[in-house]
Amino acid sequence: MADTSSSPLKHFVQAKKKINTIFEQLLEYVNEGARFIEESRQNEGLEKITTQQQLSEIEIFASKVSGIREVLARRHMKVAFFGRTSNGKSTVINAMLWDKVLPSGIGHTTNCFLSVEGTDGDKAYLMTEDSEEKKNVKTVNQLAHALHQNEYLDAGCLVRVFWPKSKCALLRDDLVLMDSPGTDVTTELDTWIDKFCLDADVFVLVANSESTLMQTEKQFFHKVNERLSKPNIFILNNRWDASASEPEYMDEVRQQHTDRCVNFLVNELKVMDYAQAEKRIFFISAKEAVNARIHKAQGMPEGGGALADGFQARLFEFQNFERQFEECISQSAVKTKFEQHTIRANQIIDTVKQIMDSINIVAAEKRVFSLEEREDHLDRLEFVRSQLTFLSEDCKRKIKLVTEEVEVKVSAAMTDEICRLSVLVDEFRGDFHSSPSVLKFYKNDLHKHIEDGLGRNLADRCSSAVLAALQTAQLQMIGNLKTLLPVNVQNQVSELLPYHKFDLSYDLNCDKICADFQENIEFQFSLGWTSLVSRFLGPKNARQALLGLADPTSQFLRPFPVTPTAASVPAHGQENLAQEEMMISLVTGLASLTSRTSVGVVVVGGVIFRAVGWRLIAVALSLYSLLYMYERLTWTTKAKERTFKRQFVDYATEKLQMVVSFTSANCSHQVSQEMSSTFARLCQQVDITEKNLEEQISKLNKKIELLESTQNRSKLLRNKATWLENELDVFTKQYLQPSR
Repeated sequence: MADTSSSPLKHFVQAKKKINTIFEQLLEYVNEGARFIEESRQNEGLEKITTQQQLSEIEIFASKVSGIREVLARRHMKVAFFGRTSNGKSTVINAMLWDKVLPSGIGHTTNCFLSVEGTDGDKAYLMTEDSEEKKNVKTVNQLAHALHQNEYLDAGCLVRVFWPKSKCALLRDDLVLMDSPGTDVTTELDTWIDKFCLDADVFVLVANSESTLMQTEKQFFHKVNERLSKPNIFILNNRWDASASEPEYMDEVRQQHTDRCVNFLVNELKVMDYAQAEKRIFFISAKEAVNARIHKAQGMPEGGGALADGFQARLFEFQNFERQFEECISQSAVKTKFEQHTIRANQIIDTVKQIMDSINIVAAEKRVFSLEEREDHLDRLEFVRSQLTFLSEDCKRKIKLVTEEVEVKVSAAMTDEICRLSVLVDEFRGDFHSSPSVLKFYKNDLHKHIEDGLGRNLADRCSSAVLAALQTAQLQMIGNLKTLLPVNVQNQVSELLPYHKFDLSYDLNCDKICADFQENIEFQFSLGWTSLVSRFLGPKNARQALLGLADPTSQFLRPFPVTPTAASVPAHGQENLAQEEMMISLVTGLASLTSRTSVGVVVVGGVIFRAVGWRLIAVALSLYSLLYMYERLTWTTKAKERTFKRQFVDYATEKLQMVVSFTSANCSHQVSQEMSSTFARLCQQVDITEKNLEEQISKLNKKIELLESTQNRSKLLRNKATWLENELDVFTKQYLQPSR
C-alpha cells in the first residue's frame, strides 16, 4: 500500500479542520452577540440602544452558521467516474482502492450508483437509500451487479459502501469515490447530474482506448458543464494495454486520442487551456493496475503473470494520474467546499461588526448626553442647595422684621383703644340693676361688648395693613423660592400652596381679665369723709387709710423697714411710694386724733366757732345738708350705672394695659406662624425637587454605567469580529489562494 503520509489529500483534511474550528468560534461569537442584544433590549435603562431588527438579523445569522457547521462536518472530497458501459470505471476504482471492492467484469456489471467512503471500523458494510440496515459488503454484487437485477434498485439509486480506512489509505482523508452505470444505459442524465454530480469536486471520464470518445459521453459532460462552472475533468483512456499488440501505431493512436480529448476539453467544454488539458489525459490499463496492486498487497511481485509489453510505463502513468488527481481534487475540494462558506462567513462577520459599531455609536451618544444631563442636574442641585440656604436666612429676617412691625403696630393700636375705652363702655346699653344676679349678666354682656368692640376696632386699624404686609412678604418668598422649582412645578405653585384667608385673632379674654372686678355702687356723699380721702389719696390708698381708721391699733403694727434693692423698685417709684405713705400717715394720724376722745371734737368745734361765728357755720351746714339731700335724691339707677361704668373703665384700663404686650406678641406670633407655614410648604417643594434631582442623578449614574458596559461589550465583540476576519484571511491565503 502506498505511503500517504505526505498525500496532497491532507491539505483538504487540514483545511476542513481549520474551517470547522473557525465556524465553531463564529457560531459562539454570533450567539454571544445575540445574547448581548437580547439583554440590552430587556434592560429598561438601555432603551433604543438595540432594535428588534438587529436581534432578528443576528438570530438568522446564528441559524445560518449552525447550518453551515453541520454541512461542513459532512463535507468530503468527491470524485465521480463516468463513461460508457464496460469501459472499466469500477476497475479503475478498485485499482485506486488496491482491492476488488466494486463489482467488475465483462458486460454491463454496475446497475446503480455506488459510493465508496471510509469507516473507522474494521468491518466493511453497505447501506441503501431506503434502509438504515448495515449489510455485509459481500452483497454488493447481488445489489449492484447488472446480472443480478434487484427489483428495488434502478439506475438512479445509490448504494453506499463503507470500507475500513485501515485497508485503504486513500479513504482516510475524507475522499468519496462515486461509481456510476454507463452513460449509454439511460436518458435520465439530468436527474443523475442533479442528484449525484452537483457536489462532485472532480469528474473522471473513463474512455475505451480501443475506440474513441462517443457522443453519449460528450453529451453527459456538456450537461455537467451547463450545471457546474468549469468542472475539473480527467480523461482516462483505459485498456491501453491493447496497444502493445500494434506497437507501430501506438504513438499515432495515442496522439489521435490526445488531440480529440484536448479538443473536447478546450474547444467544446471550454473548461481549461491546452497546457492544462494535456496534463489531464492519461493512458492506462486499470485491470493491470488492480492485479498488480493485489499481488503486491499479497506479497507477490507486481509483474507476476502474463503482462503485455509496456506494463511498467502504464502502471507509472496510472500512479501519475493518482498524484495529479489528488492534487487537483484537494485544491478543488477546498475551493468548492469552503470558498463560498468563507465568503459567507466574512459577510456575516462584517454585518455583525457593523451592528456592534452602530450599537457602540448609539451607546456613546447616549452616554455623552447622559453625562451632560447629569452635569446639569448636579449644577442645578448645588444651586438649589446654596440658594435655599441663602433664601432661608433671608426669609427668616423678613419674618422677624414683619412680626416686629406687627407687634409695634398692634401694641400702639391697642394702647390707643384702651385710652378710648370709656367711649366704648358708654356705648354699651344693657339692663342695669344693682341686684347681684342682674349685675352678673350685665357684666357678661359688657365683657362681650368690650371684647367685640376692641377686636373690631383693632381689626379696622391693624388687620388690613398686617394682611398687606403678610401677603407682600409671602409673595416675595414664593417669588424667591419659585426659581428653585422645576418649570412644571412653578406653574402649579398656586395649586400646591392653595390660598386661604388669614384673619388676625385678637383674643383679649375680657371675661377672665375683669373676673376680679368688684364694683362699689353704694351711695357716697361727695363731701363725706370717705370721698374726701379717696379724692386726695386715690381709691387704693384711701382704702388703706380707711382700713387703718377702722382699726386704730393697726397704725402701730408697721413692718420693719427693709432695704430696697435696685432691681426691684426704680428710684422714681420709690419717691412716689414715700409721698403716698407720708400722706396716708398724716390723714390716719389726724383721724386717729379726732376719734380718740370727744374732747378733741369739742375743742376743734370751739375753735372754729370762735373764728367764723355761728351764722356762717349755720349757712355751711345748711348748704352741706342741701348738697347731701340733692346727691341722695339723684342717686338713681342711671347714676349707679354711670358709677359702675366709671369704676369698670378704671379697672379694665389698668388690666388691659397689662396685656398689651401679650396681645401684640400673640398677633406677631400668628403672623410668624402664617409666614413660617408658607415658607415651610415652599421648602417642602424645594426638598421634593432636591430629592427628585438626587434620584435622577442616581438613575443617570446607573444608566451611564450601563452604557459604558454596553460600549465595552460592543467594542469587545467588534474586536472579536476583527480577530475572526483575520482568521478567515489566514485561511483564505493558506488554503484558497493558489500558491505561487
